[in-house]
Amino acid sequence: MKSERKDGRPRAVMLSKRANVFYLERCRVLQKDERVVYLTDSGQDIERYFNIPDKNTLFLMLGTGTSISSSAIRKLSESNVIVGFCGSGGSPLTAAVDQTFVLPQDEYRPTHYAQAWFAMWQEDSQRLTLGKRLLAVRVQWTLKGWQANGDSPPNRLVESFSSQYEKANTSTDLLLAEARWAKQLYGFMADCYDVSFVREPGQKGLESSGGRINRLIDHGNYLAYGYAAAVLHGLGIPFSLPVLHGKTRRGGLVFDVADLIKDAHILPLAFEMCRKPSKGLEKEFRSA
Repeated sequence: MKSERKDGRPRAVMLSKRANVFYLERCRVLQKDERVVYLTDSGQDIERYFNIPDKNTLFLMLGTGTSISSSAIRKLSESNVIVGFCGSGGSPLTAAVDQTFVLPQDEYRPTHYAQAWFAMWQEDSQRLTLGKRLLAVRVQWTLKGWQANGDSPPNRLVESFSSQYEKANTSTDLLLAEARWAKQLYGFMADCYDVSFVREPGQKGLESSGGRINRLIDHGNYLAYGYAAAVLHGLGIPFSLPVLHGKTRRGGLVFDVADLIKDAHILPLAFEMCRKPSKGLEKEFRSA
């Protein structure tokens, strides 16, 4: 049976079921024969076009040296694909709406999630409860993600972090607890892999192990922001209603949601790959 809407157009693939995420650099994205394609500058006489399956794509990140035509943006928007502009290697994010991603102008999003979020978000006490819940889920997913690889954070770190955020009386207390947790996790991983590491966002070098780790964490974080933006867009919840981050940043809720998966997947993978050769490292990291 064909899956079609009343207007005869194919029914869109749900955002949660889409298979593709693209990061492109040094190419042009355009529409050709009702398809979205990208053209690489190979220097050859014959130009080669590569198809972007827009109906089955969740979000698209455009890195250094890219351009996109208005018709391609329109086609991507019709397919509900989120687009973000970023630097080389996937970070930093350099131009976007709501400081996160350029969103399709599709107003037919669910309303009940946003309305429930508004109701909870307006009360300081409920925002604090939401913040504690987010941190609890973050710990749960971290334990689950690490255990899948046969590892686990030290119980003392988990117990200390859990105790701190449960006793918190303000969002500032939650942010301080989160900062300590992240710093301790970095230290634990550095000891495990016997590397000298200090977290420095935006570090460009890939020459040292510490430089590779910082670069890969940045790269993974921006992929996490893309997934978080897609989740919130799909639920119809505005990015400008953060719980922990973003008192002065309109896209703060994206960072809150992205943090749920950073420790579970991005951090251990960055350390795991820190000793690999720099050539092709980011591509391998993205695939992993």
